[in-house]
Amino acid sequence: MKEWLTRLRERITTLWGEWKTPQKLMFGGIVAVTLVAFVMLILFSAAPSQVPLLRRPITDPQQLTDIANRLDAENVVYTITADNRIMLDDERTAQRMRAILTREDLIPSGTDPWELFDIDRWTLTDFERNVNLRRSITRQLEQHITALTDVDAASVTIVLPERQLFSADQNPVTASVIITPKPGSDIRENRRKVEGIEKLIRFAVEGLRAENITITDPTGVVLNDFQGMQDFDRLELTRRELAIIREQEVRYRQAIVSALAEIFGRSRVQVVNINVDMDMGKRTEETEEFFPIITVPNNPNTPFDETEFVLSIPRSTERVDEKYEGTGFNPQGPPGMEGQTPPAYRDLEGLVGRWSNQEERTNHEINTRRTMEEKSPAIERITASVAIDGTWRWSYDERGDVEINPDGSIVRVYTPVSEQELAAARELVEHAVGFSERRGDAVSVRHLQFDRTAQFSEEDERFRRQRQIQMIVLYVLIGIAVLLVSFIVFRLVSREIERRRRLREEELARQHQAMREAALRSAEEESAEVEMSVEERARMELEEMAINMAREHPEDVAQLVRTWLAEE
Repeated sequence: MKEWLTRLRERITTLWGEWKTPQKLMFGGIVAVTLVAFVMLILFSAAPSQVPLLRRPITDPQQLTDIANRLDAENVVYTITADNRIMLDDERTAQRMRAILTREDLIPSGTDPWELFDIDRWTLTDFERNVNLRRSITRQLEQHITALTDVDAASVTIVLPERQLFSADQNPVTASVIITPKPGSDIRENRRKVEGIEKLIRFAVEGLRAENITITDPTGVVLNDFQGMQDFDRLELTRRELAIIREQEVRYRQAIVSALAEIFGRSRVQVVNINVDMDMGKRTEETEEFFPIITVPNNPNTPFDETEFVLSIPRSTERVDEKYEGTGFNPQGPPGMEGQTPPAYRDLEGLVGRWSNQEERTNHEINTRRTMEEKSPAIERITASVAIDGTWRWSYDERGDVEINPDGSIVRVYTPVSEQELAAARELVEHAVGFSERRGDAVSVRHLQFDRTAQFSEEDERFRRQRQIQMIVLYVLIGIAVLLVSFIVFRLVSREIERRRRLREEELARQHQAMREAALRSAEEESAEVEMSVEERARMELEEMAINMAREHPEDVAQLVRTWLAEE
């Protein structure tokens, strides 16, 4: 390998020396261009490929913030560039988010969604451009609609009539859409989603009105017939109102149970019925209140109230004092002519008249508070019924044992709920539901004895099994005690019999030994020469050893004798 590399290096050196300067410069340029292209390829392949959400930058910071918050709500990963463009990871996500932004009116004003047609080509006619525009709009609408999570497929047909000179002769733009909902989607019943699709189509096509859009499902049912859905909307509203009432009733039921369960026990409390009447109509109330003006506020550090107030304070005063004294004025005619004063007024000439008028007007200011509130929904009446059971306890005899009926059931004693406890429970229930006499609420708490037959049967059966187990255990213990006593007695009797047997054997051995010694002594006395063989001498030695062993270890010898007797 080393020799091959050496020869390769020598060959490259030889070729490099044979090349001329232009060839060397050309080779260096090729190598440099190759390296630059390789580096650029690595850089562009490593950079993430992103697509813009909108092709134009968003100049309004508030709109940019709203769009970013909506993207965060959909858990979409995005990047905001330095020129306020929002970049997404793929085109499908961008299409889905464009559909959502269009449905929720978050597209910035002035944004052209059809910037695809900004590129003009000299080889296309106006008709072809219109056809391409219709195709692009149709295809883009289908992509937007299918990008929704509730739509599996969509087919869009748009009719763009030719423009007429007079508006009366102009045919309207129409659109028909067939959508295939995904399994489990509620788009057929959800009016809001259908309105979003309708708004998406209306904003996508210029001059298209809502009444000229038809959205159907594959079965031919029109989904955007909102006028025909009035009954459905009414039923949906009724269902929501009933759901609110049921939720309120469940909350009150839980409040009653939590208030009484810790006192009487959950098994003794039963909410028989609770009904909440609610006014679901929207009502606006305007209240104007007049109250005194406080001049000296109360000091909280003193034990008494120091508040001083006045009902009103003067704001402006107007006084008029008018007096008049003198004769009346009788008009006369032109000089030299008789006046035209009637005789009745002419008789009043020379009389003195007085007139006096005094007026005083004072404007006062008072505190005024005006409150306007909308109430919907409002609780009109609450009715609640609660039943409380008494307590049951087992009956015991004088020895402390449970009393049993003839049928084997337990004797129980019932104690009813007192009136004081019922009154206290009623007060707790009233506080739990927010009782109001002005509203006409009604709360009933009664003592009722619950049917506990199944519970008592189960307790009796469990008590019987427990007693049976106790009796079985007692009998087993007695049997074990009898066996232990019998075994102990047997061992004592066996030991006594063995002891007596061993004493008897010892007595017999002692008698035999005495008889043998007496015979030996008699033989010695008679000086009889007894010739013993080797076997007899060995037997006598063995007998002496056995006798000595019997004296030293009587129990072992007795055991050995019993073994011999058993073998014989």
